[in-house]
Amino acid sequence: MEEATGDLGDVTRKLANIQAITESFASLDVDEFLNALLERVRHVLDVDTAVVLLLDEQSQMLVATAAKGIEEEVNQAAHVPVGQGFAGQVAAELRPVYIADVASAGVFNPLLVQRGLHSLLGVPLIAENALVGVLHVGTLSPRRFTAEEVELLQLAAARVALAVQSLLHRAERAGALELQRSLVPAAPPAVPGLELAARYRAGAAAVGGDWYDAFTLPSGEVGIVIGDVVGHGLKAAVVMGRMRSALRAYALETTDPADVLERLDRKIQHFEPDATATVLYAVYDPGTGRMRIASAGHCPPVLALPGEEARLFDIKGGVLLGFSAEHRRSTTLALQPGAALCFYTDGLVERRDSTIIAGIGRLCRAAYAGEPEAVSAAIMAELIGRTPADDDVALLVMRRKP
Repeated sequence: MEEATGDLGDVTRKLANIQAITESFASLDVDEFLNALLERVRHVLDVDTAVVLLLDEQSQMLVATAAKGIEEEVNQAAHVPVGQGFAGQVAAELRPVYIADVASAGVFNPLLVQRGLHSLLGVPLIAENALVGVLHVGTLSPRRFTAEEVELLQLAAARVALAVQSLLHRAERAGALELQRSLVPAAPPAVPGLELAARYRAGAAAVGGDWYDAFTLPSGEVGIVIGDVVGHGLKAAVVMGRMRSALRAYALETTDPADVLERLDRKIQHFEPDATATVLYAVYDPGTGRMRIASAGHCPPVLALPGEEARLFDIKGGVLLGFSAEHRRSTTLALQPGAALCFYTDGLVERRDSTIIAGIGRLCRAAYAGEPEAVSAAIMAELIGRTPADDDVALLVMRRKP
């Protein structure tokens, strides 16, 4: 790289040219933003190629996400391990890297050589002290980049990293919301002798892995689920979807809730070793009013009997899924006519300025043995009110018809 020789005013104009794209990113998605940006970078720096590789944190791979002049890098799903090759070196060392002769540099990605690139300059994309990815440019002829050009690419990368991070967060939240909505039942099943109502509200601060479910079984009984995957974002929502599907499958094999949770626990520990979740699963017989319940560390349900104050139903909590292969046990409850049960996730009762015990106390005071839709409305009004909860909220109320 050469010493500074360019005109400062010219560099400023070039940076403003790139900044015009970064300031308009809010109306674009990630692909549109990156494609527009790379076209501008190619023009401003007069280079033949421009590429953005974004970091996949789980695999620690840099994945080609957008490219100009070497589009096949994206089409062929090129990826580079952090620490290996040209882009991997930029990511590992978090500094600009210049290659004068690609053919003799031993780059990891063969496309760079096959394309005939001669010189490369790459800079890291860093936002909030975290690596987001790598931006690199290349030329087909020998090129010595000036200090001003290196600084220009670094300044552009700093703005790009923040914009990309914001767009990715927005896309992840939208994806998690869409996934959750597709998995939450549109309406509880119609079961003679049983009334059901549900509420679900995504968190204002972050989307998580809360879910509820209700389904009929071949035996004529009804399966009722409430669960919460630890964590937030699309990853938690995806794990939630897998748990939901697996639990439904195990529910067809055994009607013992504890057995279902044991099987789900083994599945999670083997296939999702980093995941943990609280789940409560109950099997209800509409003919007898008998219910069997098992819990994996989930909040106990609230029981409301006709003419009495609602109270927590005493049930062995068990250990969260993903932590233990302990032998789980089911608890049996005889639900009398007119009695109601409230199942919920901690987002309903937990607040930063109050204890979860206080929240459960408010829930018990709000719940009563009434029509589930009315009870659900009363609970949401009392515990949520006008202030959106930071965390997801799931509520499922069931009543044995009087």
